[in-house]
Formats: sequence, structure tokens, C-alpha cells
Amino acid sequence: MRIEDLDYALPPELIAQEPAPERTAARLLVVSRDGDGLAHRAVADLPALLRPGDLLVLNDARVIPARLRARRPTGGRLEVLLVEEGPTGEWEALVRGAPRVDELVHFAEGQGRWTANLGDGRWRLRLDVGLPVFDWLARVGEVPLPPYIHRPDGPSSTDRERYQTTFARVPGAVAAPTAGLHFTPALLDTLAAAGVERANLTLHVGPGTFLPIRNGDLAGYGMAAERFDIPDDTVARIAATRAAGGRIVAVGTTTVRALESAAATGSLQAGAGAASLFVRPGHRFAVVDALLTNFHLPRTPLLALVAALTGWERLRAAYDVAVHERYRFYSYGDAMLIA
Repeated sequence: MRIEDLDYALPPELIAQEPAPERTAARLLVVSRDGDGLAHRAVADLPALLRPGDLLVLNDARVIPARLRARRPTGGRLEVLLVEEGPTGEWEALVRGAPRVDELVHFAEGQGRWTANLGDGRWRLRLDVGLPVFDWLARVGEVPLPPYIHRPDGPSSTDRERYQTTFARVPGAVAAPTAGLHFTPALLDTLAAAGVERANLTLHVGPGTFLPIRNGDLAGYGMAAERFDIPDDTVARIAATRAAGGRIVAVGTTTVRALESAAATGSLQAGAGAASLFVRPGHRFAVVDALLTNFHLPRTPLLALVAALTGWERLRAAYDVAVHERYRFYSYGDAMLIA
């Protein structure tokens, strides 16, 4: 498969800039893994589309308001995205601007010092904010909306609610597991009443997930690792579902990456790990049978992952239909069910 195969034309006006009025109001394009059929439904129809005995696996990572406005001592402006705290307490950050190693950086209600330039806009930062970092971010940080959403976020924005799943539990992600944004507690209750069980895992989504594949080299591409944790109970539920003939329905590509990475050396293992597996056409799925996912950017690893489940020709045909039917794309957009 070539990088050119992971391309498609998308009118810019189809990139969703706002969430749907209600989470379950998103449209749903249903794609068969085994045939050529497509169906136009809504996320609210999921209880009728899934089967009793299926198991939904959801990513309960919680997005932190990790985008910060900052200034250099000279007054120059910086935009900082905190990505991950390291073992020494320093943070890796993506920076727009031109800081210098050992230079102070001034934030609202705090400051920090740059300790290393890691290249490609990545820096290491030691914070001095007088509060636990997550508490401080809740006061001064902004929701890290994707760059294709062309509007600002603010402390009172509805993005703080809507760019977060209703079941988010473990803080640390800098991007939302967007397929999960469509679920409400009421929808999950309706699914449970229909015999569709649920289990959780955690994968902290980082910015590397969404970057285009550089140099067109699928064979040599290395995914940025993302931390995950799969509870023992989730592994047990997956085994029980399989034994009873049910399907494992991953909610989002992040869930797929966690499950398939944890099963890469054999049977599915519980516990913490780093998902660096690049799932692309030719991958033999060890855990996942079906997928609920949003529409993805061209030439990205996420699109390659979905193509691995459907086959690229079938996926490209589905995307052509979605464009023709004016589906809404990307994080705040509509969804696909591949089953």
C-alpha cells in the first residue's frame, strides 16, 4: 500500500467546527466488513445495530486543558501544549515560538524554565506553579482543540464539556478519543438493556496520533508511543465475550491500538504499556471484531488503521459516499460503524 492510497478529497466546509446539538444526534454510516453494503443511520440507533452479547470497549482517558498562553522574558509570545509528565517531574511540551534553554517562561499564575530542546518544536519544561499541575491547568489552561477547528477556546467555552467523553475518568490525554464523544449515560444504559455490555481501558492520546505519515514510507513509519492501561476485568470480559460468541466492538482507534498492542506478542495482557503498533492493511486483528470511529484525516495512521479493518477500496468508497452525502468530518463530526 502506498501513502497516495490514503488520500481523498474533502471540501473544507465538511470539517465540523462545532459539536452536534446533542451527542447522539450524529449521523452514522454503517459499513459491512464482509460485503459492499452501506446504510445511513444515527448514533442513537446503535442498540438496534449491535447484537446482544457484544462487548463495547471504551477509552476512559480524560482530556486535560493542556494548551497555555505564555511569554518569554523579552515579552515574546509563546503557545505551549503540555504533552506528558516525565519521571523527574518535568514536562514534555510542544511550543510555537522561540524559547531558549535555561530561559524562564511566564504563564498566568505561574512560571517555568526550559531545560532541553528536543527538536521539532518539542521542549522539556520544569514548572513552578504552586499547585498540583492538573489543578493549575483547570484554572488557566485551554482545551487543546485540533488545529482544523478554526476558532478559539476559552475557560467558559462549551468545549470543556463537549470535547470530553461522559465517561472520562483518568486525566492525562491531550486529545479526545473522539468516537466516545457520541455516548451519553442514557445511550449506554439502553445498550446494556439490549444485552450489549461495556468495559473500559485507558490510553492517553498524544498529538503524534494525528500527524501525517512523513516521506510516504508506510513500511518504515514509526508510531509515537502512547501510554495505556488495560484492567484485569476488561481482559476477563473480552475472554468471556469471545467464549460466548460475542463480538469485541472497539469505540475509537485509540481503543484498537491499545488492545492490539497489548496482544501483539500473543494473548491479550492486562496492565500498563506503550502503544506503538502501527496498524495498517495486512494487520491480522487479534482482539477487535468491529469498530465505531469518526472520519479521519487523509495520509494519517488513523486512516491506515481503519483501512486495515475494512480494506482500502471499501473504505475509500465509503468516504466517497460520506462526502457526497455531506457527512460532518473529524473530531466533532459524524461516525462510522464497521462491523
